[in-house]
Amino acid sequence: MKNVAIYTTPGCIYCKMAKDWLRKNDIDYIEYDVSVNAEKREEVIKKTGQMAVPVIDVEGELVIGFDKPRLSQLLGI
Repeated sequence: MKNVAIYTTPGCIYCKMAKDWLRKNDIDYIEYDVSVNAEKREEVIKKTGQMAVPVIDVEGELVIGFDKPRLSQLLGI
């Protein structure tokens, strides 16, 4: 099982779509709501240089946005 983290905000439709897709594919993940977690917000800005969400971290490989083909590749689905 790969370590997966997703940085989200509550109103982000692409965040919801990404989480639904991860669940549908039986991928466990940890979620960080950057609208309320300042530490994780700063972390994701430092990692990506921007404030876009979702950002999905798969074993240190970052995917900005809901990029199904890239996520499938990284997760072996």
